[in-house]
Amino acid sequence: MKLKVYFNNEQKKISVDSDLQSLIRSAILETLQSEDFSNDCEVSVTFTDNAGIQALNRDYRGKDTPTDVLSFPMFDFASEEIPQGEALIPLGDIVLSLERAGEQAKEYGHSFRRETAFLTVHSTLHLLGYDHEISTAADADMRDRQRAVLKKMQIGRQSDKSTESGKKE
Repeated sequence: MKLKVYFNNEQKKISVDSDLQSLIRSAILETLQSEDFSNDCEVSVTFTDNAGIQALNRDYRGKDTPTDVLSFPMFDFASEEIPQGEALIPLGDIVLSLERAGEQAKEYGHSFRRETAFLTVHSTLHLLGYDHEISTAADADMRDRQRAVLKKMQIGRQSDKSTESGKKE
């Protein structure tokens, strides 16, 4: 499978370097592989801050509050077939508040790296049609899938003791 990830940084609070981009690309790829998605595809990832994601959350979900990540899938896999013949299938857009990821990492007691990987896996599952908000069973299923991907990436709650804080130096 070929994966193209487009990055767009719309915030200045947290540094976006090649290591962060590599982590996110790896999280997307591992999620797709774990879901047996073998089509060549592309994903857009936009980094924003709390104000930026709050505006999107308000405009697209009617919730005037910051959130950690938003997913904008291009397809409804439950009712649409994957388009054939395209060089790269556009799966959709991930919008990640790096500011919120840093806050949550501190709140949950793990690294910025772990939180960012988790949010990316979570969002990629949404791009593939999973929705934890429809039922408790769907929520449990999505949590199991997230844990499995992070385990494959060797990123766990306790195993990732990175001192990276997510702060811009």
